[in-house]
Amino acid sequence: MTWFVTGAGGMLGTDLTARLDDVVAPGRGELDITDAAAVGEALRRHRPLVVVNCAAWTAVDDAETHEDEALAVNGTAVEAITAGCAEIGARLVHVSTDYVFDGTATAPYPEEAPTAPINAYGRTKLAGERAVLGYGRGYVVRTAWLYGAHGGNFVRTMARLAAERDTVDVVDDQAGQPTWSGDLADRIIALAGSGAPAGIYHGTNSGRTTWYGLAREVFALLGLDPARVRPTTSDRFVRPAARPASSVLGHARWAEAGLPPMRDWKEALQAAFTAITAPSGSPGGSPA
Repeated sequence: MTWFVTGAGGMLGTDLTARLDDVVAPGRGELDITDAAAVGEALRRHRPLVVVNCAAWTAVDDAETHEDEALAVNGTAVEAITAGCAEIGARLVHVSTDYVFDGTATAPYPEEAPTAPINAYGRTKLAGERAVLGYGRGYVVRTAWLYGAHGGNFVRTMARLAAERDTVDVVDDQAGQPTWSGDLADRIIALAGSGAPAGIYHGTNSGRTTWYGLAREVFALLGLDPARVRPTTSDRFVRPAARPASSVLGHARWAEAGLPPMRDWKEALQAAFTAITAPSGSPGGSPA
């Protein structure tokens, strides 16, 4: 089965393509996904059975002042990918985000919960979701707090700061689900081959924590004292884009696909930790 992966050079795309035998994975220089004609031509030429869109504008704060540019990647380009899939009859998996929610829920958001993004990034990602959901063979897989071995992320940042500082202040008033990109790649492959109904699926590791809780777990896995991580609040780290206070996602729809929810975030972090904290790659930004 031939796969076509956009955004293959990113954290998730790299893990995904490494797990596939028959895959077309054009780099950014080979395919501009905002060029609708080029997208259509590439899909007609390769005629994949499954297309996975991992490409996205992910600079959350920059999207506040460049919403049109972010929308071109996260919304308009997704419309072109969806149209190309419809033309050749390919199954589409589109990666989205917990930021389509406002973060005010006191329980995990079910897949069918009303969306209400509170920043430009969330609005642009929601536009992409709507394009995919209008296609009868499209999956929207929402993920959150993604970390992996390829590129910058919060886990790598905390490992670096552990070596540089005696203490680290990390926000304890934003709750979510740290998610290993390797686990998400495995789940995307399983979903695409499952014959599950089209629609929305939440691709996050199970459980919940805060950025503070995640940082403490990183220190513990490094063999360091977690007490070196100190809790603080979001108002200490003001950013251009508002963040959801709680974006924990529910996983009920996996039962329809005959697949269990993804494993607990602590178990996943422990399994991935050696590769994630390797010296290669650049540290990413964090709410710390």
